[in-house]
Amino acid sequence: MTADGTKRVCFLLKVRPDRLEEYRRRHQAVWPEMREALRETGWHNYSLFLREDGLLVGYLETDDFQAAQEAMARTGVNARWQAEMAPFFEDLDGRPDEGMRPLPEVFHLD
Repeated sequence: MTADGTKRVCFLLKVRPDRLEEYRRRHQAVWPEMREALRETGWHNYSLFLREDGLLVGYLETDDFQAAQEAMARTGVNARWQAEMAPFFEDLDGRPDEGMRPLPEVFHLD
């Protein structure tokens, strides 16, 4: 948790190795309406990190992760984005945003 009570959230997903370059390209041009929806629904300081073997690490800060996810799920732009992104991932039942499982934080240095 940050000093102002915001929670830090980290999650892992796996991008298919044969789709890594396209995944990177897509994230160089995230739709402006998707960026706006993320901000408006409580996703702050959101970053994605991608390892060469496809391990994707996501990090964000939010007041309430479940509420932020639910708010995004209600947006039309998120439904379109998730449909386009789903084929990029391995071992995923459903949409990528439904596969995000927060990891427990075990250490933080301010």
